[in-house]
Amino acid sequence: MRWEDERRSENIEDRRGMSFGGPGIQLGGLGLVVVLVVSLFTGIDPSALLGMLEGNAPTQQVQQQAPTGAPSANDKQGDFVAAVLGSTEDTWGRIFAAHGGRYQPPRLVLFDNATPSACGMGQAAMGPFYCPGDRKVYIDLHFFRELDQRFGAPGDFARAYVVAHEVGHHVQNLTGTAEKVDRAMARGPRGGASSLQVRMELQADCYAGVWARNADQQRKLLEPGDVEEGLRAAAAIGDDTLQRQALGRVAPESWTHGSSAQRVRWFRTGYESGRMESCNTFSAAQL
Repeated sequence: MRWEDERRSENIEDRRGMSFGGPGIQLGGLGLVVVLVVSLFTGIDPSALLGMLEGNAPTQQVQQQAPTGAPSANDKQGDFVAAVLGSTEDTWGRIFAAHGGRYQPPRLVLFDNATPSACGMGQAAMGPFYCPGDRKVYIDLHFFRELDQRFGAPGDFARAYVVAHEVGHHVQNLTGTAEKVDRAMARGPRGGASSLQVRMELQADCYAGVWARNADQQRKLLEPGDVEEGLRAAAAIGDDTLQRQALGRVAPESWTHGSSAQRVRWFRTGYESGRMESCNTFSAAQL
């Protein structure tokens, strides 16, 4: 991936090295595993489970002042994320303008272990996430090592796919999709192989593919093998794959993100078309 010449986003909030403590239950590694397994069975967002256990209010404010702006070029991973975020800003800016709109970029928070957000206390064990309440993407960069070593999905484009997926949720927030789905989900079940929650996640995968195609057309961003890296990352974090690894079986009724095959299919759909309109997972008869 030719990311070195990309514009670095200034919409970075660096909370790494900052400590955010508070009352409540302190979970160790085993406790986090239990929370994640419960989430896989029930379809409940792990951030909600962790927030309830740790006694953290979802509106807890950051008490310390975090540095903002693009990380130093000497901070290789931070610099990479700033370049990818800058590319998503430029790409989605053009796409929104072509549809008669204006793109409002999210802020991206870098953190270690845990950090407060408008959606509750974010935990590294949850993986990267987007919070619509404050329009921020949250990433503990240790996840990239997990993506490589634990999930078997190495490569810079695999990491870029993760960032682009979370930015895809921001696009859903801006277009009003997230609000509509939240209202509908409040009236019915959250999990399941064809649930609204799964369709939300698959659309974000599709939007990641849309970004990749448009960024490559504009900036010649991709190198041979990059798309395969993205597809491998999408497959590695499918619900069926994660459940098989954690539980030894697959429980489609509790899926929240979609199967490996579904995630690969929708990323590919976005990439091959390059169009937002191709990402209407909500009207798709088959995911």
